[in-house]
Amino acid sequence: MRNEKREMTEEQVLQRLMALCARGEHSSGEMLEKMRRWDVDDEAQARIMQRLINERYVDDERFARAFVNDKIKYNQWGSRRIEQALWQKGIDKETRQTVLAEIDDEQYLEVLRPLLKTKARSVKANSEYERQMKLARFAMGRGFTFNLIQQCLPDADNLE
Repeated sequence: MRNEKREMTEEQVLQRLMALCARGEHSSGEMLEKMRRWDVDDEAQARIMQRLINERYVDDERFARAFVNDKIKYNQWGSRRIEQALWQKGIDKETRQTVLAEIDDEQYLEVLRPLLKTKARSVKANSEYERQMKLARFAMGRGFTFNLIQQCLPDADNLE
């Protein structure tokens, strides 16, 4: 199969990537990585990417918005973890910051409060301080900022 990929023409690569993009949002970084794995030469990669962008199959800002909304809603991630994942997807810093700035803190809080409430039920601690530190560490692992965590932890007494 590997040899078959190496022998794909530029048009075949383009058609394959267009079909992939038609099924779901993908970043330019993901497309470039696929072409790199398929051993597509750099000049062909540039031409293919330009065509994908011009024909709106690939739009990093549109991808980032969909990605951010999905990660908040379904994965219950905070901004830091989302930003790291966007970086891994090859989204440039300016686009990452623009899209993340559009998200209101209240959206993160709507996810964080029930998350902490659920986690608080299973946290074993010898003191209230230790309990809150464990909850804070858990939330930070999910990518929430300490500022948002502090807003939720005073509610920790009402979490159970």
